Amino acid sequence: GSTGRTDLAGAGHKVALARAQHASARRLAAELPPWTWICPTHGFGSFCSATAPVAGPAMVPVPGPSPDPPAGTALRPGGGASTMGAELQVNPALTTGETEYVATTLAGLDDYPAYYAQMGPANLAGPPAPDLSAPPAAGPQELGRRVRSGEWVVDLRPRPEFADRHLHGTLNFGLGPGLATYLGWLIPWGTPVTLLAREPADIAAAQRELARIGIDRPAAAAAGDPQDWAAGAELEQFATADFAALARESDRRPLIVLDVRRRGEWDAWHIDGALHIPLHELRGRMSEIPLGEIWVHCQAGYRAAIAASLLAACGRPVVAIDDEFSRTRVAGLAGAGLAG
Repeated sequence: GSTGRTDLAGAGHKVALARAQHASARRLAAELPPWTWICPTHGFGSFCSATAPVAGPAMVPVPGPSPDPPAGTALRPGGGASTMGAELQVNPALTTGETEYVATTLAGLDDYPAYYAQMGPANLAGPPAPDLSAPPAAGPQELGRRVRSGEWVVDLRPRPEFADRHLHGTLNFGLGPGLATYLGWLIPWGTPVTLLAREPADIAAAQRELARIGIDRPAAAAAGDPQDWAAGAELEQFATADFAALARESDRRPLIVLDVRRRGEWDAWHIDGALHIPLHELRGRMSEIPLGEIWVHCQAGYRAAIAASLLAACGRPVVAIDDEFSRTRVAGLAGAGLAG
């Protein structure tokens, strides 16, 4: 399995907590029989995970009772349920010594969402049940006023739809698994949020996700078509492309290529000549980006769409690369990094 990060209580505790994590896993392995089901709450891909999962056998048979796994779980590899017997063969806390385990865990620590700082106090206080009733409806004039006043008006539509037509100054956080993580990470805490979507059901789904991280109540919402939100005002758009198009265009002229992935992703492999500003730092580092058209990319397109909307809202010309980063080499883009 992957290892949990140990810096969430503060950097000063990360070494002691890594050692405690190693000792805790060893104690459980000594006390529990090998057929005991292990059902982690989350694994690699969560920002609470410090390292990638270690490849290993899928559910090696062990002697003893073998009841069905809990409903809704999946067998390793793949991030779901496992058994103590299987973990004894592959889990870093059980296969490496304390010194190596601590070093590997600390080396895997990267930035984590800013809203994590709000979770501890909220959990200790015991937040009340969220109000999931429909937010107040906002018309075109109110939407424009909220944008101009610096509030966040968030368009939940898929990124191709947003790029094609959107209301000036709105930000694209597509409804899906990344919504709460990245919206909660980037927004100045306490800023009013207005939600835009095609269907009221999408607004309700986003409202529920945001309530789980402490954004308890949208200020307003509007469902329908972007033309309705604009009330005749001109809608905006920006171009999208793939890495093959980036390679072709970069052969013709110098380009500003902006990589908004996290530090560990950049270190592993990045495009030669790209500017690296992680998405969660972008709002505070806009001045570092040269003038001109910005080709922005991430690992799979979701973060690039957010970045493109932030840049477009500031009046910067932008092209959002909606493509898998693994295709950079197929496209012939030169790069460098630890994975080279």
